[in-house]
Amino acid sequence: MCAFPFGDPLMVSSDDPIAAVASAHELVHRLDALSTAPDASQPRAGAELNVGIVLWPRFPLLSLGGLCDALRHAGDRGDQSRQLRCVWTTIGAPNSTVESSCGIAVPAQSGFPDVRQFDYIVVIGGLLAHLDQVEKRYWDYLREAAQAGVPLVGICTGSFVLARAGLMEDHVACVHSFHFDDYRNMFPGLRVVTHADYFIDGERITCAGGISVIELAARLVNLHCGPDRASKVIHQMTVSRRAGSSLVERRRALGYLSVDDATVRHAALLMEENLEAPLNIAVIAKMVGTSVRQLERAFMTEMKVSPNEFYRGMRLRYARWMLLNTSSKVTDIAYDCGFADSAHFIRVFREAYGVTPGKLRASHQGAAGD
Repeated sequence: MCAFPFGDPLMVSSDDPIAAVASAHELVHRLDALSTAPDASQPRAGAELNVGIVLWPRFPLLSLGGLCDALRHAGDRGDQSRQLRCVWTTIGAPNSTVESSCGIAVPAQSGFPDVRQFDYIVVIGGLLAHLDQVEKRYWDYLREAAQAGVPLVGICTGSFVLARAGLMEDHVACVHSFHFDDYRNMFPGLRVVTHADYFIDGERITCAGGISVIELAARLVNLHCGPDRASKVIHQMTVSRRAGSSLVERRRALGYLSVDDATVRHAALLMEENLEAPLNIAVIAKMVGTSVRQLERAFMTEMKVSPNEFYRGMRLRYARWMLLNTSSKVTDIAYDCGFADSAHFIRVFREAYGVTPGKLRASHQGAAGD
């Protein structure tokens, strides 16, 4: 989630409609004034975020609209739609169109350009029955991008496309709960999560779809263009600030982090949001806008431990809370807390707490029954 420089712009009073409109216009003007846009006479010059979009047959139009609208609000001043700060292009066979799930067809604007011009290539997947109904060059293009090190984003069933292309090995996919069993059945050797809006795993980013696309777009805009652009996206698209029940439980278990260093707070929030499939520290450093070495120094100064040690301790604390407050199996708790297998989890837990997870739970239950 991005930080709002002038407070939460969603909290504009509706008691006085004229004042509310004036306040909204003032906020957008102030956000736009925070940074200098590229020369308007060269619409594609100096863009900070360049996104290629590959549409799969019968894709959800909401996902494409949410992504493009977020980029257009971030990409220009006011309510103009010039591609200045952000650039987006639909990619496909020349002169082709792709039909969405609602029947509206969208044309390809560019026929498989050089993958290296993009910061991300986004695949918006479609109905699973149409997963394999594309030409070979679509698959080859995604593999070419992966080989070139261009981060790939799978939206909706785009995670299935990436997995089918062999590009999700050693990566975790985030899918909608409706498709959770489909993913596990089709790709039994791959890891998958479902209780998240999106998941960033190195050079693979996956998103469940729906309005979660806007949350992901705002995160990428924040990373490349700054918090002022991300704040404008959230404000203009009236996205509600919310937290899922799983995050509430984690905060109940972990407590709120109170430190002076904003970098440490932001990094800790990312760790808290990604317990089940831990992010690489290099990824966290990039997402908070610093280097690994600077992040390690900040953690040693504020927390007296390295980021990796802090992250593991957070996962173990949440595991302990789950053992004492839920009936989840030890193997499930190990998975939910980012451990590859229960044996590793048990060993690390015993080193930290001097007792195995099973014995801790048994002693707690015995004490409660007395």
